[in-house]
Amino acid sequence: MTKVAVLTIVHGRHDHLAAMLDGCARSLCAPDLMVVVAMDDPAVETQVRHAPLPTRVRRIERAPGGLPLAAARNLAARTALEQGSDVLVFLDVDCIPGPSLIGRYRDVVEAETAQQPVVVAGEVGYLPPTTWGYRPEELAQLGRPHPARPVLTVDEVRVADDLDLFWSLSFAMSARSWRTVGGFDEQYVGYGGEDTDFAMRIGAAGGSMVWAGGATAYHQHHPSENPSVGHLHDIVRNAHIFRRSWGRWPMVGWLEEFARRGLVRFDGDTLEELRVTQPGAAATGNREP
Repeated sequence: MTKVAVLTIVHGRHDHLAAMLDGCARSLCAPDLMVVVAMDDPAVETQVRHAPLPTRVRRIERAPGGLPLAAARNLAARTALEQGSDVLVFLDVDCIPGPSLIGRYRDVVEAETAQQPVVVAGEVGYLPPTTWGYRPEELAQLGRPHPARPVLTVDEVRVADDLDLFWSLSFAMSARSWRTVGGFDEQYVGYGGEDTDFAMRIGAAGGSMVWAGGATAYHQHHPSENPSVGHLHDIVRNAHIFRRSWGRWPMVGWLEEFARRGLVRFDGDTLEELRVTQPGAAATGNREP
């Protein structure tokens, strides 16, 4: 029998975590295990103590440069694999899974026959601001698709033609695919770059990404910046790591906008931070590419 684990990382945003856990409990296919990695946030253990599903909480401390998003995801996966999980479903703490998400991810992952690694990406519906919370029966009506990603029928599976569109908000992999890719690169600390790096690692392993209809997550609204000036220091540092690894710059649109605002010097060859900022304190892997 296939064992499915749902994995999330969190720092703050406890209300969002509660809604995500409730969504998993309401799922048509309940996960066999929930893994929650608390990043510099010991209060999470108390919050999930009475979670309705089998849940393991792991803790990881803040790294010198910010929150260790990549390392936290790797810790979550390692914990699930140690418990014998076959399918790893990663959900951002801001995401409420639709009732069919977990079962759909399991089915699509099980159906993959490629020897190379495959990452499965479901759709995300972005929810409007709310002051009262989101009712489960309203999610499908309220959620709006991301304009850069395809809208699929509920039973459709489509091979993606651009791995750079991967982002860690909601995705699934088999245990074998995860081990082949090797997880996220833990050089990345704080916000930015580690998702695109992970996509490059999939490609370097000969792998692919597929879009899966019917695996919809609903992203709970929260304030966000575009570009993310509050994470400027993280983004510049991580962009240099990425270029050393892959020979090109990631997040070019953001880097160009930072340059236009006089925050960095960026000419396609050189990237230099002109305004020193403190590492971002609130990053929790919330990707809005």
